[in-house]
Amino acid sequence: MDSVASALKRLELLASSAPIARLASAFAAAGQELALVGGPVRDAFLGRPINDLDFTTSASPDEILAIVTPISSAQWDIGREFGTIGARVLGEKVEITTYRADSYNGESRKPIVEFGDTLEGDLVRRDFTVNSMALRLPEMVLVDPSGGVDDLVAKSLTTPTSPDVSFGDDPLRMMRAARFASQLGFTVTPETVAAMTALAPRISIVSVERISDELSKLLLTDEPRAGLQLLVDSGIAELVIPELPALKLEIDEHAHHKDVYEHSLTVLEQAIGYEKSRGHSPDLVLRLASLLHDAGKPATKKVEPGGVVSFHHHDVVGAKIAGRRLRALRFDKETISSVSRLVELHLRFFGYTEAAWTDSAVRRYVRDAGPLLERLHILTRADVTTRNQRKADRLSFAYDDLEDRITALAEAEGVAALRPDLDGEAIMEVLGLKPGREVGAAYKFLLELRLDAGPLGREEAEQRLRAWWEDNRPDASV
Repeated sequence: MDSVASALKRLELLASSAPIARLASAFAAAGQELALVGGPVRDAFLGRPINDLDFTTSASPDEILAIVTPISSAQWDIGREFGTIGARVLGEKVEITTYRADSYNGESRKPIVEFGDTLEGDLVRRDFTVNSMALRLPEMVLVDPSGGVDDLVAKSLTTPTSPDVSFGDDPLRMMRAARFASQLGFTVTPETVAAMTALAPRISIVSVERISDELSKLLLTDEPRAGLQLLVDSGIAELVIPELPALKLEIDEHAHHKDVYEHSLTVLEQAIGYEKSRGHSPDLVLRLASLLHDAGKPATKKVEPGGVVSFHHHDVVGAKIAGRRLRALRFDKETISSVSRLVELHLRFFGYTEAAWTDSAVRRYVRDAGPLLERLHILTRADVTTRNQRKADRLSFAYDDLEDRITALAEAEGVAALRPDLDGEAIMEVLGLKPGREVGAAYKFLLELRLDAGPLGREEAEQRLRAWWEDNRPDASV
């Protein structure tokens, strides 16, 4: 963390920028209070990049809109019911919110918005002390009624008021505690954890969409393990994503199978490492698949003769389980489909180390992964968590070899596309068919041929197609 003096200088420099100065001047001229609040102030103290400019004000939403319209190039009021007006001032996107307090009445799944009348009152109603600081504008005065600076120094996460009251006002804050524990690397205080544990059932009052969004934000942090563990230990995960705590399978005294829960968290960590080393941005699909890749193990666990534990077909079962959970969390169809497919495919590679794959097998691996191939590369590599270095090296070298073969085949024959030598139009022309089921069957035949033999060229493909059609046309047996 930066020193208090350097953080204040950074805040003052930010506040003196043209967009913020213009905004502060307009609100002062209108006789309204304005303060930079929350994340930007916190991140200035932490020396983190400041991306979002959030403000709070004594003005009502209608008054905010009236003040910002003359000085902004665009305005939006999609958050008006929550007291928030957005605007673009001198090219900078800003959000300004009326002093407020959110709470639940125990029946609605949406918070009830109550507007406040003082900056200090607004701040003590916020989620955590480190987010409950503001820089009053244009005076450039730091307002910190709950000791947020002290908690930043201590890297401690707690609520401005009693955590029981705070989490009662908005139960989603319990999940935000887990997210900030990971995002900031802070320790949640014992009193706050105790309140999370006691009030975990209250999370059910929060809309699924808000829960899903917060879970996604947690997974997209650089180090989500701490937050996920907090959700599991507090009992919140049991209500939000029960497949995660279910991975805490009982380990027999002879340790015939690894700790699946810890293994899954490690796979997630390693997948994030591969994301970074391969130059990818944080990928929610990959991270969900990494976390849930073994979701089928609890349902497929079986103790074999001799005490060895097996999980036959846990990939297929896990894909279905992951799909059901993501649908319940109302993720979009593409995310659900992609995560489920990755879970289903995550064991496919391990047959490569047991027997030499033909080029046909490599093509089918690429075909089955489709656009998920790079994610499957990462997931498969991340799934190796053995402490046996010789085994780990053997698997790593084998996957290096597989990727090299995929690259070589792609360069030699365009394996990445994996389309038949003839498309649907060509098939209809060669066989004299109209669009229909027979064209689809012919296309499937040519695709299998492409996978087995590689590219044949149009002339050879036509000959093979005609020979196949002689045996498979509707009147072939007549």
